[in-house]
Amino acid sequence: MFTGIVEELGKILKISDSEISIQADIVLPDLNVKDSIAVNGVCLTVVEKKQDNFLVNVVPETLRRTNLKGLSVDSPVNLERSVVYGGRIGGHLVQGHVDGTGEISAIIPDGDAQLIVVNIDSELSKYIVEKGYICVDGASLTVVKCDKNSFAITLIPYTRDHTVFGIKPVGSIVNIEVDMISKYVENILKFNN
Repeated sequence: MFTGIVEELGKILKISDSEISIQADIVLPDLNVKDSIAVNGVCLTVVEKKQDNFLVNVVPETLRRTNLKGLSVDSPVNLERSVVYGGRIGGHLVQGHVDGTGEISAIIPDGDAQLIVVNIDSELSKYIVEKGYICVDGASLTVVKCDKNSFAITLIPYTRDHTVFGIKPVGSIVNIEVDMISKYVENILKFNN
């Protein structure tokens, strides 16, 4: 489990169809082999740790469902270590199980903030509600507007400057994890009808 509070921007050192090597600083000291780590919101397992980087495995299902397949050497990625139970949860509960991807269709200045509009498949929109939360590339964010084909989030300057959103232009593909409770409710209702 994660909180969607990005701890640092890592950098891709090496990437293949089965492995990704990521340079990091903040998350490394207490990161261990077998630990879960969210990379752009994707829960992955650390399989090797070195002094300034770590290695994770990726499988075809992960590449099909996420934006990891579009990364290359030097790409920045959002990193978050898994939750330590008993600690503070600053975002919301995130599994790191990406439901799909979306495309940034607009970046609109809004005072010191930015309004980011993301186009999505209408199948995901039923799980998104205004003032609810959503996880985009591993960042826990509040939905400020939504309709059948898109949603909008507002980025405060800190989030923009300390995550991949500071460098993602219009047209960028982002990972989306919707509220897990809505998916459970839907499943319960499906079997009770």
